Amino acid sequence: MSRSLVPDVRGASSKDVLELARSLDVRFIRLQFTDILGINKNVELPASQFEKALRGDIMFDGSSIEGFVRVEESDMLLAPDLETFTVFPWGDPDSRVARLICDINRPDGTPFLGDPRGCLKRQLARASQLGFTMNAGMEAEFFMFRPGPHGEPTTITHDVGGYFDLAPVDLGEEARRKIVDVLEQMGFEVEAAHHEVAHGQHEIDFRYADALKTADNIATFRFVVKWVAQQFGLVASFMPKPIFGQNGSGMHTHQSLFRGKENAFWDKKAEWELSRTALHYIGGLLRHARGMCAITNPLVNSYKRLVPGYEAPVNVAWSMRNRSPLIRVPDRRGTGTRVEQRMPDPAANPYLALAVMLAGGLDGVETEADWREPVNENIWEMSHREKRRLRIDDLPHDLSEACDELEKSDVIRGALGEHITQHFLAAKRQEWGDYISQVSSWELDRYLLKY
Repeated sequence: MSRSLVPDVRGASSKDVLELARSLDVRFIRLQFTDILGINKNVELPASQFEKALRGDIMFDGSSIEGFVRVEESDMLLAPDLETFTVFPWGDPDSRVARLICDINRPDGTPFLGDPRGCLKRQLARASQLGFTMNAGMEAEFFMFRPGPHGEPTTITHDVGGYFDLAPVDLGEEARRKIVDVLEQMGFEVEAAHHEVAHGQHEIDFRYADALKTADNIATFRFVVKWVAQQFGLVASFMPKPIFGQNGSGMHTHQSLFRGKENAFWDKKAEWELSRTALHYIGGLLRHARGMCAITNPLVNSYKRLVPGYEAPVNVAWSMRNRSPLIRVPDRRGTGTRVEQRMPDPAANPYLALAVMLAGGLDGVETEADWREPVNENIWEMSHREKRRLRIDDLPHDLSEACDELEKSDVIRGALGEHITQHFLAAKRQEWGDYISQVSSWELDRYLLKY
């Protein structure tokens, strides 16, 4: 096998991966997965345990992972997806570190229903039964900040750059270039990298892929960004809205359904060249937008991004001409026909976010949901009466409202399953309770002397 750090492992057996690890001088393997909240977790193993790991025999304590299981049912198995074998392009070349992304199984080998990756795979299987595969691309924006004098995190940006600015204004250019370099060494096809609108804000776009690989890529991307930023003395954050008065970070998600090699969203003879499948899919996304919002925008802080005036959507509508609605259909047609959902933010668990978006879209296809008319005016400038006339709803205004909408949605709950739904809602309601019981500096500044 090739000594490339990006080997072709499609269809590889555990024996193939074991031989490849030995030929590349891999000394440690990280078995990677995410908890329900989307935080990367891993178990690192030395070479002596590789065979056991590749057999899926590595057990861990699920009770210590957010949203997994109770202490009395804690044993979980890590089942590696062999096609995710990748070598990290840093460290000692004679003692390399590789990673495998894992599914989570119960001790009897059955899939664990609380596994976010498994949740997405179930929705992809549902799409397959309907004759579809899903392609997706996610654009996860992020900030890079300077640490404080004692290494503590701050919101002091490293530049005062704006959209597409160049050095020397964009002092993060070298770090961004290094991130691209590392991603390419790990097999990513990076299409663009640039400064975003806010100070210290960046975006790196990589090529779309099938939905499962895209979610895997986002989990890896977040890890790489944080690691590289640290090497440059910076702190990277995917927090949606870290700075008041500046644009927040989104994770715009492009999605399309294919039948074989044909894009099921494209119909050359139809109005707008959009097929009925595409229009019903859009209708499903609109119908379930409020129910899925807690998953795509999962933090208290997420809703400080979803406010008028900062290019983030707050209204449930679609368009082909502007970015103010929730869903935009980019101009490309043919195999590039797709819809872009603009509300998700980069704090979302990518597996769960794609699962609920696919579930909403497929429900629209199956029930022939009404897609309404596209809204090509700037919704941000519309009056309340105009929005009501066009049946334009608002997204939830805070995390508590979003949790209420999730709880009411049979389709989104069904996509997540009861285990993930219950544990996710419990965690988020606790987060909301913690937040509303705090006394903020804004309250002190506004009320302390006045009353």
